[in-house]
Amino acid sequence: MSPRSSKPHETVERALELSRADGCVVIAEESSTANLRWAGNALTTNGVTRGRGLTVVATVDGAQGTACGVVSRSAVTAEELEPLVRAAEAAARAAGPAEDARPLVAGVPHSPDFADAPAETSSEVFADFAPALGESFARARAAGRALYGFARHEVVTSYLATSTGLRLRHDQPTGTLELNAKAPGRDGGPVRSAWAGRSTRDFKDIDPTALDADLARRLAWAERRTELPAGRYETLLPPTAVADLLIHQQWQASSARDAVEGRTVFAKPGGATRVGERLSELPLTLRSDPAEPGLEAAPFVIAHASEDDASVFDNGLPLAGTDWIRDGVLNRLQATRHSAELTGQPVAPAVDNLILDGGGDRSLEQMIAATERGLLLTSMWYIREVDPATLLLTGLTRDGVYLVERGEVVGEVNNFRFNESPVGLLSRATEAGRTERTLPREWGDWFTRAAMPALRVPDFNMSSVSQGV
Repeated sequence: MSPRSSKPHETVERALELSRADGCVVIAEESSTANLRWAGNALTTNGVTRGRGLTVVATVDGAQGTACGVVSRSAVTAEELEPLVRAAEAAARAAGPAEDARPLVAGVPHSPDFADAPAETSSEVFADFAPALGESFARARAAGRALYGFARHEVVTSYLATSTGLRLRHDQPTGTLELNAKAPGRDGGPVRSAWAGRSTRDFKDIDPTALDADLARRLAWAERRTELPAGRYETLLPPTAVADLLIHQQWQASSARDAVEGRTVFAKPGGATRVGERLSELPLTLRSDPAEPGLEAAPFVIAHASEDDASVFDNGLPLAGTDWIRDGVLNRLQATRHSAELTGQPVAPAVDNLILDGGGDRSLEQMIAATERGLLLTSMWYIREVDPATLLLTGLTRDGVYLVERGEVVGEVNNFRFNESPVGLLSRATEAGRTERTLPREWGDWFTRAAMPALRVPDFNMSSVSQGV
């Protein structure tokens, strides 16, 4: 029997029937992916792939507590299903009591479409996008620039069923576009490069010709180049850069347990946290909401493994809108049911999107026009943590840093290495622009659902000059 001969909901039901454990969670995921790649103003590859994964979580009660075993495999056939279930049970019996053990979630309404076929994508998702991309190739070729990049669209359907009666399903479309334009340097100078990225659910809201026009403008800015030394500069961070920094903050430093144990920037002496402390004088609200229009995410926990900020025992737990920072004040830290009990913090599982609202309504162009002298970044990459106690990060600017004087971009400058903390930036930011959907560049392979404003920082620390492009 082929791996795809059974329906996903039938697979999870059969796995539950086979289970001999005291508790069982089964997660089946069906995925399909369509992609386009191009280089030098010509398509190079395209294709569609499909995949299937199955995770079984078995729990076994004992005198010392509840143990847990988790086994995940891909392309599981009907013949391989029972051995997979038995492997999860064996792993549970061989393990000690799980620290995060809690009763499995129950009482959540069933998804009405649980038994429906999985959603799928295909090359048709690019039906309007591809011809417009071809037009962009022609314009770029005529103007002496070359376009490189890729477009990717994935749909994942998750089926989650438990021995406590949950039958939940979620369809998650995820689309990303990265477009890079290159042109020869002037008078033997370095190659000019500009980048743009977008996230989307269906590619109907992406206009490659408009993106190409924006990249052409940036390449024109780069015709004049000025070398600047390291130092602190008033800097405009575009939404993509803000997203990269705050995603790092949210996913690496916002655990309630880590804060209580003194391991993050949000810790206070004596096992306390900084919840309730003002982080910014701007009315910044950092939030997640599974129902956010255009950034919709799973409305319940889907956990394939237990980690600091996730617990397999929480699978199926409903998710709601959460303000992590509210009006500039730290409001909530991420907590599973287990870590919430340990720390005294409210239960606040992670949600697969992140939005920063700053109360501003100016576009990035308007913020440029209001700048006497400063730098405009394009994006960041190779971001790494230096000091968890302050969340000090280091990284490089990429694909264009521009000098702004008297409200106009007057040329490109060299790239820099920076040393900054997202928490410190929030405290020093003097303006937040209009919030818009954006694609984080550093985190874009993993986290795509973000909406951020541009931020004005009066003293961004460009710690050294970088020779990168």
